Amino acid sequence: MRLRAFAAVPGVFLLLLAGCGYHAAGNANHIPGNVRTLAVPVFATRAQQYRTEVVFTEAVIHELNTRTRYRIVNTSDADKSDAVLKGTILSENIAPLTYDAASGATSSYLVTVQAQMTLVGGDGHVLYSNDKFLFREQFQSTQDLSAFIQEDSPAVRRLARDFAQAAVSDLLNSF
Repeated sequence: MRLRAFAAVPGVFLLLLAGCGYHAAGNANHIPGNVRTLAVPVFATRAQQYRTEVVFTEAVIHELNTRTRYRIVNTSDADKSDAVLKGTILSENIAPLTYDAASGATSSYLVTVQAQMTLVGGDGHVLYSNDKFLFREQFQSTQDLSAFIQEDSPAVRRLARDFAQAAVSDLLNSF
């Protein structure tokens, strides 16, 4: 009798688990199975900073090539793709973060980028949309002009890499 009761416990557990909405990562893919080719045009931008949209687009393409089996095509072949992944840089702000106590000059800045992405199927239906991507990156400045290295570009590249990883993960695995 006890043996039957213990044998029923895993079955009850599995039944409860199936009813709770649990699913394995990767099963919430927003991309239909018939999609094999994605077009990724250069992101649009509403920001005034130079080339941020290009850096973000390149990072997303790299991440898609690295993590997925989809063939990525450029915008001139968008009509030959099964879906189009569009992105927009909504805003980019650079604000002073810390100050040098001795000189009073800014010693680091905070770069904040807000973006959105939409995946549109070949039939025009929206397959995925997220307009709430917000990323921040700190970068250091220097007052030594002879050793000055523009750091905001590497900060934007780091932001783009983080954005691409999060965006592709969200596209493939969001719940």
